[in-house]
Amino acid sequence: MWERERKKFLEDIRKKSIKELEELLDELKLELMRLRFKKQVQGLDNPMEIRKIKRNIARVLTVIREKQLRGEQ
Repeated sequence: MWERERKKFLEDIRKKSIKELEELLDELKLELMRLRFKKQVQGLDNPMEIRKIKRNIARVLTVIREKQLRGEQ
């Protein structure tokens, strides 16, 4: 299940422009901050969500860098 979600996420972000990826990156960072705050205040039902968001942030940053190296806008 995780493998399919990861591949689907990668396919989706590779289709987006750098501008859209930067917006997605901002959303993911806000989500990470929200999860960290929630963890400290009341705890999380699924602490693996933090790891999942951090890895998605890394994936988005990687795709942005790939597109920059290829000269895409």
